Amino acid sequence: MMKLSEIKKHLKNMTSVSFELEDGMRVPEHFHITEVGVSTKDFIDCGGTVRHEKAVNFQLWQATDFEHRLLPDKLLDIITLSEKVLGIEDLDVEVEYQLNTIGKYGIAVNGNKFILTSKHTACLAGNVCGIPEDKQNIPSAAVNTVSKGSCTPGGGCC
Repeated sequence: MMKLSEIKKHLKNMTSVSFELEDGMRVPEHFHITEVGVSTKDFIDCGGTVRHEKAVNFQLWQATDFEHRLLPDKLLDIITLSEKVLGIEDLDVEVEYQLNTIGKYGIAVNGNKFILTSKHTACLAGNVCGIPEDKQNIPSAAVNTVSKGSCTPGGGCC
């Protein structure tokens, strides 16, 4: 993950803005950034801990205007306006980009391009649920036999 300040620093040294997935697939050059905002998530994990997450969100989108190019200065202007109007803080940046469905990515930089990095789900309360350090492989038949309300260490509830 990168902070918004890091993105801005890199943009100041770039002549073009490009995004690529970790597997090398490029986001088409005619992409738009349709949103710059803040996403807030308040939730309770499976161990009962209340959590609060906040991140800057960019949404990438592509249309049929194949000649469109978003230049670094224009993106910096959009970010600056968003910081001013929305009071955006220097938070981690997440990027939404649609392939088959809308995906949520982290962001890194490699030379003169931004890399959309994979994000993964995880149990946030492994110490409460009894999840072992190594990922536990439970046959799906065993998961289906867990009775309602039986969230115990090793019970496979989360």
